[in-house]
Amino acid sequence: MAKVLVIGAGGVSSVCVHKMAMNTDIFSDIHLASRTKSKCDAIAASVKERTGVDVSTYEIDAEEVPAMVNLIRKVEPKLVVNLALPYQDLPIMDACLEAGVDYLDTANYEPKDEAKFEYKWQWAYQDRFRDAGLMALLGSGFDPGVTSIFTMWLKKHKLKTIRQLDILDCNGGDHGQAFATNFNPEINIREVTAPARHWEDGEFVETPAMGKKVEFDFEAVGPKNMYMMYHEELESLAKFNPELERARFWMTFGDEYIKHLTVLQNVGMTRIDPVKYQGKDIIPLQFLAAVLPKPETLGETTKGNTNIGVIATGEALDGSGEKTFYINNICSHEAAYEETGNQAVSYTTGVPAMIGSAMMVTGTWDEDGVINMEQMDPDPFMDMLNDHGLPWQVKELDGPVDF
Repeated sequence: MAKVLVIGAGGVSSVCVHKMAMNTDIFSDIHLASRTKSKCDAIAASVKERTGVDVSTYEIDAEEVPAMVNLIRKVEPKLVVNLALPYQDLPIMDACLEAGVDYLDTANYEPKDEAKFEYKWQWAYQDRFRDAGLMALLGSGFDPGVTSIFTMWLKKHKLKTIRQLDILDCNGGDHGQAFATNFNPEINIREVTAPARHWEDGEFVETPAMGKKVEFDFEAVGPKNMYMMYHEELESLAKFNPELERARFWMTFGDEYIKHLTVLQNVGMTRIDPVKYQGKDIIPLQFLAAVLPKPETLGETTKGNTNIGVIATGEALDGSGEKTFYINNICSHEAAYEETGNQAVSYTTGVPAMIGSAMMVTGTWDEDGVINMEQMDPDPFMDMLNDHGLPWQVKELDGPVDF
């Protein structure tokens, strides 16, 4: 049993903390901190009501390294679970190094002033974490996270090599809002409006944002338009699977979402550079995020399913030639809300954060340095997905995807 400190109090954090409280044989003590303590208190109250487990709460600015170090030393956790904003990854890693504690996150670092998703900033910490005898596990969400584990499970059990890889992220839920994002609005819109990039023939190829659209029929959802985007796991997957000829990431968006986003872009509301307003500098996207519905408030009204998975083509392990496999999870928004009070997009990230934490605190995964999910044994993680609300399925397709 282990003590953990979770940073952040959004929907993903709520799911992760609820699931930790449901596994007291692994997590003996749960501590939760964020910039707004009242959000932590609300999560703690829900956890207490649903599980009977007490969660200790704190107020913290995760970008203030000395304050983070003091909190870590006060709590003395075995692991710090970073479920805050990606901008805060590096200061939290700095605090973990100074306090001598392991680290986990669900999304890679990005600077505030540029929508640029790269692992280079965190990979630069490799020697410091290794020399300190500490582990920093990067990207233990769904994508990145489970999609990387799905890929490596296929490579361990089905395919000797992977030639082509497509990650398909579909949210078939309906929340009844004219326009709302499924996770943090600022991060979501920065991702969607950034240029698309995919891996092909040993390099990243950049194309216009939302420039390629394909219809795909998702099980338990139906036909949906999906758009090629860039997502950080493409970088780590290409690094740890050098035989990859092509790797792409796709996400579904409804026509209403695209219409609203286009208007917001056209009027400058998705800008991330400062704009002077009434004598003060404001960031238009941050203001937009403040007025949009908070993702953690959408659980009660969201109906339908998510369907997230990977399609991989490569040389079969059994020597039978080239084969294509599709491995995915289908998650119900209603079931996620019933269990944790959160919709499925938060659930599909929060549960893997809990599982990655369990892998670390139990010693199932134990390696010094900055570690990506692709580097670890996928089997125990896959087993816990089945046991903790995210069951997966795998099937062989007739051939490679034709989109």
